[in-house]
Amino acid sequence: MTKLLESGIVLRERYQIVSPIGQGGMGAVYRAADLLLPGRVCALKEISPRENELSAEALRQLQIQFRREARVLARLDHPNLPKVSDYFTAKSREYLVMDFVPGYDLREIIEQQKEKGTFLKYQRVMRWIEQLCDALTYLHSQTPPILHRDIKPSNIKLTPSGFLKLVDFGLVKLLTSDKARTITVVQGRGTAAYTPLEQYGSDDEHTNIQSDIYALAATLYHLLTGRPPATAQERFLNPRTLVLPSKINANIPPHVERVILQALSLHPADRPPDGETFRALLLQKQAPSPTGTVDTAPNDSPRPRWKDLLRANIPLVIASAILIFLAILLTP
Repeated sequence: MTKLLESGIVLRERYQIVSPIGQGGMGAVYRAADLLLPGRVCALKEISPRENELSAEALRQLQIQFRREARVLARLDHPNLPKVSDYFTAKSREYLVMDFVPGYDLREIIEQQKEKGTFLKYQRVMRWIEQLCDALTYLHSQTPPILHRDIKPSNIKLTPSGFLKLVDFGLVKLLTSDKARTITVVQGRGTAAYTPLEQYGSDDEHTNIQSDIYALAATLYHLLTGRPPATAQERFLNPRTLVLPSKINANIPPHVERVILQALSLHPADRPPDGETFRALLLQKQAPSPTGTVDTAPNDSPRPRWKDLLRANIPLVIASAILIFLAILLTP
């Protein structure tokens, strides 16, 4: 990993490093003081490729794509997203400046609740999911749509005022038909338990809005059960590895479980198409039949009613009846 910046270092004659918040393979996030606005604390996201890992041309392309996305992120304005206020380059490292969000992340809150031996309150979790659906709807409605691609409890902060903030844009993707403009600030695949199958591999062509819906559903599963779901890769090999949420927490309403399972479908087309639909399905008293097949254990799969089967096979039923009638007539 790249060496962390020391406390006290001033970047761009304005941002003084206070302490690191976190570190990953391609950089780190720091808490910093804004010297031009005394009292303001901000978060600096640093992108710093490992030395000698990229060619000069690759580094130049990284800088171009970073600045392109930084401009997009800087224009976003939503209560559940931290405001991006600045971006710059310093000593071959790229920096994104955004609001510092105080409070615990949802992963920490889940762990605190597990120590008490209880589940998070259902109504509280649903209020959080409503806020996250609002944030995703806002991101996905941009031109071009913006995908987050790394939604998970540790990337969601609960502020002292009770608002959620989706804090990490590290894998954000601009979704556009022009493949040359489909870019990511940092190449990555997200975190396994929350990453849909289509997000693996070297090609992002099949990643879409429903990829974020999968990650949000996996996050909801974790919030309600206290543990993350089986990964998409595990489920691809053995669907039974996905434990039904109600088997862990019996207080989860049946219709909520059905919607979670639908949103965790391995094929994107089987998931709710967007955040608004996902929220509507969760909030209604009884969810309609899924548009696709729920990916779960065979014995737990929902069965269509006999009327639905009959309606779907009317031509076959009519043909069978005619054949039976003709057989009776021709029988001596």
